[in-house]
This record gives sequence, C-alpha cells and structure tokens, in this order.
Amino acid sequence: MRVFLSIIALLTLCACAKEPPTSDVEAVRAFKEINDPLEPWNRAMMQVDQGLDTVIFNPSIAVYKTIIPEPGRQGVTNILRNFRTPVTLVNDVLQGEGKRASITLGRFIINSTLGLLGFFDVAQHMNMPYHFEDFGQTLAVWGASEGPYLYVPILGPSGFRDATGYAVDTLALDPIAYAGRGDNPFWWQIGYFYGFAVDVKTSAGPVLDELKASSIDYYAAVRSAYRQNRGQAIRNGLPAPEPLVDEFDEFDEFDELDNYRAIDLGTKPVKPITEATAQ
Repeated sequence: MRVFLSIIALLTLCACAKEPPTSDVEAVRAFKEINDPLEPWNRAMMQVDQGLDTVIFNPSIAVYKTIIPEPGRQGVTNILRNFRTPVTLVNDVLQGEGKRASITLGRFIINSTLGLLGFFDVAQHMNMPYHFEDFGQTLAVWGASEGPYLYVPILGPSGFRDATGYAVDTLALDPIAYAGRGDNPFWWQIGYFYGFAVDVKTSAGPVLDELKASSIDYYAAVRSAYRQNRGQAIRNGLPAPEPLVDEFDEFDEFDELDNYRAIDLGTKPVKPITEATAQ
C-alpha cells in the first residue's frame, strides 16, 4: 500500500497540468472540462473497479446489510469517522481554520466518551456538526492546482493533487493505518482498508446507482460530480466565486456579443445591456 501510494504521489508531482488564469473564463471552463489526459486509462480503471465491486465488494455489502441493520451501519460509519479525527484536526490547523479545529477536537472528546468510541454521534446534537478535511484540500487552500483527473480502483475518482493528499493522510496521519505497522502490518492494513471501503461503498451505493441510471455517459457523470463535490468541500460549502472581469475595457462593437456570451456562461456581463445597445 505504501509503495502504491508513493507512486501516485510521484506521478502527481511530475504530471500536474497548469490551470489558466481565472480571468480567462472560457479557458478555465474548457480546461476543467477536458483536463483528463489519462481518460482511456481512467475508463479502463473504472471498469476494473466495477469488476472488483461485482466479484468482491457487492457480495460483502449484501452480507453486511443482512447482518447489521441501518442504525448499526451508521454506528460503524461514526466510529470510523471518529478514529480518523487526527486527519481532519491536523488539516484544519494547516488551513488556519481555528474554529473548525476546535469543533473537531470537541467532537472527538464528546463522541469518544459519551458516544461510546464514536458509535453514537452525540456531538451532532450539541451544535458540532461533522466535517472532514484531508491534505488534498489543504494543498488546494495553499494554491495547488487540481491536476489531471485520476480514477483509482477501490479509491474511486480523484485528481493528482488529491491522490497526493490521500497518500500523506494515510502514511502520516491515519492512526489506524499507522497502528498496523508492526508484526503483521500487511494483514492489519488490508483488513482496515477493506472494511473502510465496504462502509464507504455501502453509503455511496444508492447515489451512484441513481447517477448511473440517469446518465448517458456514467464515467463523465462521475467525473463531473466528483469535481463539483470536491470544489464545495474545499470551499467548506461556500458558493464558487464569480470570475473577475475588466471593468475598464473601452466600449466597442463586440461588447454586446461579449455580454450575451457571458450570460450563456453564467458569469458577469462586461457592461450592462441597455435598451439602446440591445437595439
């Protein structure tokens, strides 16, 4: 696992594409749409992932759902979240989010005691909602570009920046993965990551099934959904900022066309469209 994640990190550092400046709205939009130079490979890896789901994970998920009712499965999810608190706490601090870091620490103390190691999310009812931060988000806050899209079997959709963040979190910050190093680290870590994958795939399964049924190109739909959700997570749920425009451009005959293009892109017009210019 360490070798695999280290390879991902090396590829990330060597192959990140440079994103155009935010002032060039059309270039940024096109970049985000086509920034998938590894698409043939990614599509193949998605097929591999779906094959693993069919052979390994789907039977495990079926047994998991049969044995453990939904409240119990939610408790398992809560425990795994609680155990990974150091990942969120460190990244809260690295991002300069003092208030969110205090909430993370408070959740861990309350849920580890009153919540029975986190099985019950008691802190949620005390105005301390759950949030997760990883080193990929930290790199984004520090200004690192997303890099090309990357699909990794079992881990799912990602990007070169986020794959690097996952490697750092797993190798340095995840306490369960770190505790597995010792006499039998391989089997400990395989068991932990397998259980974690089953839990995540169980929760995400209904959403992905609905997305697959409603999309023409499932691969493209997953890629788009991942990028949108990832952007919201990096902004902590805040809306995306409007692109900047140059308000000092001189008026010419092409401004009207630029206004209509801006409306089509959902951005700010260069100048207000008046009745006179519309005519």
